[in-house]
Formats: sequence, C-alpha cells, structure tokens
Amino acid sequence: MPEVVFPLDSTKSFTDQQIVGHNRWHPDIPARVQVRPGDSFRVHCREWFDGAIRNDDSAEDVLNAPLAGVHVLSGPIAVQGVEPGDLLIVDILDVGAIPQEDSGPLAGQGWGYTGVFATRNGGGFLTEQFPDAYKVIWDFSGQTATSRHVPGVSFTGIIHPGLMGTAPSHELLRTWNAREQALIDTNPTRVPPLALPPNPDSVILGHLPESDIERVAGEAARTAPPRENGGNQDIKNLTKGSRIFYPVFVDGANLSMGDLHFSQGDGEITFCGAIEMGGFMDLHVDVIKGGMATYGVSENAIFMPGNVDPRYDQWLAFSGTSVTLDGEQRYLDSHLSYQRACLHAIDYLQKFGYSDIQAYMILGAAPIEGRLSGVVDIPNSCSTVYIPTAIFDIDVRPSASGPQQVDPGQGVPVARA
Repeated sequence: MPEVVFPLDSTKSFTDQQIVGHNRWHPDIPARVQVRPGDSFRVHCREWFDGAIRNDDSAEDVLNAPLAGVHVLSGPIAVQGVEPGDLLIVDILDVGAIPQEDSGPLAGQGWGYTGVFATRNGGGFLTEQFPDAYKVIWDFSGQTATSRHVPGVSFTGIIHPGLMGTAPSHELLRTWNAREQALIDTNPTRVPPLALPPNPDSVILGHLPESDIERVAGEAARTAPPRENGGNQDIKNLTKGSRIFYPVFVDGANLSMGDLHFSQGDGEITFCGAIEMGGFMDLHVDVIKGGMATYGVSENAIFMPGNVDPRYDQWLAFSGTSVTLDGEQRYLDSHLSYQRACLHAIDYLQKFGYSDIQAYMILGAAPIEGRLSGVVDIPNSCSTVYIPTAIFDIDVRPSASGPQQVDPGQGVPVARA
C-alpha cells in the first residue's frame, strides 16, 4: 500500500483531523502535504457532507443538509517543482470505499446514499417533477450495490472521484467570481439560484493563518461547479487506471480531491446523486514542464479513462428532443433533450411497478450512459439515455407478454419542502 499522506480518522469530524482539508477554492490555502514528481501515495477522503447523512429511512437529513459546508476536500497537496504553465499528470492507481470498515455510521463504511435536494436547496436535473427531498440507501457487497428502497436492482459500481482539481491563481479566481456574479445579477431571486457566490458560512480553509481567514473566506470560490481547474466534474469514467492532465495555475499545483462515488449515471442527474461515500485514492503524480502551452491546454483538464468499467453488453435506450412538456419548441437545447430522454425512461420503468422517484434514483445511481446523439439538426437536438438491462432482476425489454411487475417495497423516503 502506498504511504498515506492525508489520513482521516473515522471517529473524528473533518475539522478535528491531524491535517485539515478545505471546502473552498483559493490560491492562499496552504499545502500541508508535499510530494515529488514520480511519487505514489494514498489519500483518505470523507463523504462530501462529513457524515451528516445517515443510514436510515428518513429524508429529513437531505432536506436539512449543511449545503454551505460542502465539499470537504482532502488537500491541498503540493507537488515540488511544479509551476504555473505546467501540466500535472495524475494517475488514479486505485480508488475505493473506506478500507477495512464495512460497517459504521459514515457513508463508505459498507453503504452509501443517493439523494435529491428540494428545489429551494438546488433541486436536481428534474426539479420541476421532483421538488422535494428524497434519499436512497445502497448497501455494498464487494463491487455490487443493492438498496432496500429500490428493490429488484443490483449493479456493479463504477467507483470514481466526483471532484479533483488544482488551485486557481488569484487572477483566475477573480474571473470566476466576476462572471458568476454577473450571471446571478440577471435573476438574483431565482430558486434555485443561478450560481453560488463566495459565502463565509461554514468555510473550512485548512491551515490558513487566522489573520487571513476573513479576507480569504470572502473571496474563495464554492466547490459546487466544475471550472477551468477541473473541480466537481462528476465524470463517472474517471476510474481506476485513469490518467488526468491538469493545468497548473499556482506553484506546486495544490491538488485536492474528494466527493467519492461508488457508482453514478452520466450527468449525476439527481444532483445529490451518484452513490455518495467516503474512501481512499491511491495516486501517482508527474509533470510535463510547460505542458499547457505545448499541448494547448490553457484551461480544463484532459484525461485518459481507465479500463475497469462494468461489463454490460445489452442496453435499452431512450431518446428525447428539445421540445418542452407543454409542446414549446426550443432551438437545439441539449439540456432539455436530455431531460426529456430521462423522463421517457422514468415513464417506461413505472410500467414495471417502480414509482417515478425510484426510477429517477436508478438513473442517478446506476451506470447509465448519456449521449448527445444529434446537435445539428435544427431545431431539435437529440439526447439519449442507455440503461443496462442486466441491472434488473426482471426482464425490462418490451415484449408481447407485457411488462413484468416488481414489488416496489417500502419505497423512497421523502421529506416535504
């Protein structure tokens, strides 16, 4: 096992650890961990809410989740000799749930969860259809996930970090804050909001000196969206065996990571989606000096996906176009066409006995494939959702005998907003 450079004790909160991570992006957050190009090492990661979500049959914890405090990230980790303009090479050697802890109160100790936020807290991809808070608990058996809240479904996890990235420069941070505030200003009272401005509430800034906390807390960017530094990209194929080339904006790169997922469908459409858990990452780092200019990677990482995806060979695919539910035509709106494809899949699965929210949770957690299938045929874009048929205990393919019925069991816990 590689040396653990960022340890976490499961009996302690995130802010009581030997090395404290952070939950904002800012170039001044100091790196307490130093590694060198060519090093391999292990990093422990806490589930993104630091244990606030419980393994029970209530969704009240999702309804009242401490959103200002996410994501709790492990890092920053400085790589010696790396400078702005370089490309940081990060190899994911391994990634998994909390080692040797297959039961306990923390997500990652033998279980994880998928949630849907209430609209006022950000909602989800289909927040108009699902405005309340919901939660599904998934149990892990090796690489397989099953749930008491969504019976008749089991699938192989596609374990990956939802969030990993390098620190922004001061200039890049100012760019983020300015452009996102300009967007907020177009509709400042919108629910959910258009973007999340800097917020000192529940800020965690690692080992930043006390004298700098007020200033940095007022500038630091929230970690919710992906940006030029990588960040919360939620790419399910960023699995074991992946190699990522991150642009470097500060000395040392200051790499951070977290928000591990046991499994996820393309798009993480439930938002508190995927199967959230804590765990570990084994990484190897190296550098391409001057690589940003050499390869034209001035922003946004490029990566080579791993080869450990679940092996499903039969799929049922649903398509959608950029027409609203009430019949309004939109111009090449791929966001809308993917929504419609997801809604078609949900309608279909209800014919087999699942509730609408159970079907939605399947799309968020199972390793579905989402694709932009047509983006040039005006006025309609076409998006598609591919569901592996083998994840169901029953045959969900259309046939002359009609749909088999699954026992939906106790259903999905809900908390009304």
